[in-house]
Amino acid sequence: MASMSDFSPSHISPSRPPQAPGSGSPMKVDPYFCPVGVDPFETVEWESRTAHIKDENGKVLFEQTDCQIPKSWSPLATNVVVSKYFYGEPGTSERETSVKQVIYRVARTIADWGYQDGYFASADDAENFYRELAWLCVHQHGAFNSPVWFNVGLYQQYGVKGSQGNYHFDPKTKRIERPETPYEFPQGSACFIQSVDDSMDGIMRLATSEAMLFKFGSGTGTDLSTIRSSREKLSGGGTPSGPLSFMRVYDQIAAVVKSGGKTRRAAKMQSLKDWHPDILEFIQCKPKEEKKAHTLIASGEYDSNFNGEAYSSIMFQNANLSVRVSDDFMNAVESGEDWTTHWVTDRSKDGPSYEAGFLMDEIAKGTWQCGDPGLQYETTINKWHTCKNSGPINASNPCSE
Repeated sequence: MASMSDFSPSHISPSRPPQAPGSGSPMKVDPYFCPVGVDPFETVEWESRTAHIKDENGKVLFEQTDCQIPKSWSPLATNVVVSKYFYGEPGTSERETSVKQVIYRVARTIADWGYQDGYFASADDAENFYRELAWLCVHQHGAFNSPVWFNVGLYQQYGVKGSQGNYHFDPKTKRIERPETPYEFPQGSACFIQSVDDSMDGIMRLATSEAMLFKFGSGTGTDLSTIRSSREKLSGGGTPSGPLSFMRVYDQIAAVVKSGGKTRRAAKMQSLKDWHPDILEFIQCKPKEEKKAHTLIASGEYDSNFNGEAYSSIMFQNANLSVRVSDDFMNAVESGEDWTTHWVTDRSKDGPSYEAGFLMDEIAKGTWQCGDPGLQYETTINKWHTCKNSGPINASNPCSE
């Protein structure tokens, strides 16, 4: 890889060789924000800054000196972009040192992709698009999501390869392919929703796919209601573990796989529907663990930092938890009725029954105590579904979207 000291936006050639536009109506891009012939990075003033992040005790967690940052950017923006999005090992020549490098890496690569794939009518239109994109980013009128900053342009601009990982659709072969390097076709989506089958193979497959998504900086959500409860039966005899047992596995994977290979934590959502037999255990699992952390902190031996040993030693700290509630459940709460769950494998078999109001109180207590579980209104979500022919919406991403 070339040294970052050799970097100069005006002297780096496009990452992909230009090709003739394809069929259709290629775009013409007229300058709007950045005039023709003007370098977008010359439209702001720059200064050298030190980015540093400290914990509540004043201990330095991160520091990088001599960073080139636009004068108009806040100290918070400086710390975020330098600590999270500058590529390369700190203290080495491969480390990015300027916001120019980060924005150029991404904007140049996206514009070159567009030109190669025939989106632009000419090379000038592609160049105008690049400069508009760079201008919007450097002036903070827009920003990409984290996986884009983490991954895009590493291969095209710096030659970073990495080990074989993710997949992409090859328009030439019309097949899903696995490239030799994950950064040639980088993971740019921030959020995923995945399903899980009620089998050991399906449960472990989810663990693998979650780990790979976390590795490249993305978040994922899954509804675990498809996993049979701990109260049901296995086809080969015995008692199933239930979703909470596997949540422990997923939680630890999220804990050890830092998102994007950075200091960012994994982003993860797990939900369970109100009819699942293990719903009470799901509602109470995180508040119970929170009490353990409070006990450890109260002993005086452990600090209250969420990155400290007290919280790292308890479970269910690496995911958002949400109960997917139906209108039927909410009506039962209002009318003071009982709520009966049913088996996953056989809906004609009842699971435990609870006072609906009791379940709602437990949800509220947990939310007050530790922020979880949240609520997802499944009936309303599917009532407002814009693509109903594709099937019901069963889960959400980590942001409950």
